[in-house]
Amino acid sequence: MSPVTLMVARRVARGRYPDFMAWLDEGRELAADFRGYLGSGVLAPPPGDDEYQIIFRFSDAETLDAWEHSASRRAWLERGEGLYLAPHAHRATGLDSWFREAGGQTPPRWKQAVAIWLAFFPVSLGHQWLFGEALASLPLVLKVLATTLMLTPVMVFLFIPLVTRWLAPWLTARPGRTNRGRLARFWHQLRA
Repeated sequence: MSPVTLMVARRVARGRYPDFMAWLDEGRELAADFRGYLGSGVLAPPPGDDEYQIIFRFSDAETLDAWEHSASRRAWLERGEGLYLAPHAHRATGLDSWFREAGGQTPPRWKQAVAIWLAFFPVSLGHQWLFGEALASLPLVLKVLATTLMLTPVMVFLFIPLVTRWLAPWLTARPGRTNRGRLARFWHQLRA
């Protein structure tokens, strides 16, 4: 069985940001008490936007279903009424879930590989810079174990979603279509 990711987008209601953030933290703590919970994360919107991406990951569809249909989650959602607007959710499995568009299409594997590398390189470099010397004396297996335990959550819940959001215009571009305007906007966002 493959891990299952539930991605939920919610726009913060005007003037409700502190309450919304407290409510999100409550929901993440609630999910952590359920069997099969692998982690969760919140991606802040880019400047000028107010749509937050909330990610919940469970070991399989069965454990996600148990959480999704629980009385405690229903009560949590009821407590959140009025804090957000226009919610929508997407459930996905496997690696393609990070790249799947609303229409169900995924970019070519080579584009997915580029996006993952763009997330992986700075995280690996930062990890090596911060912890490389401390881990250098460990045997190879322990060194790799420690590194992957530290980097996997950072990649899955922060950097891969962030990079795929930044690269969305390029990832979703169809062959033969010109995307100079989209690429220029993307480049401008990176430099800002």
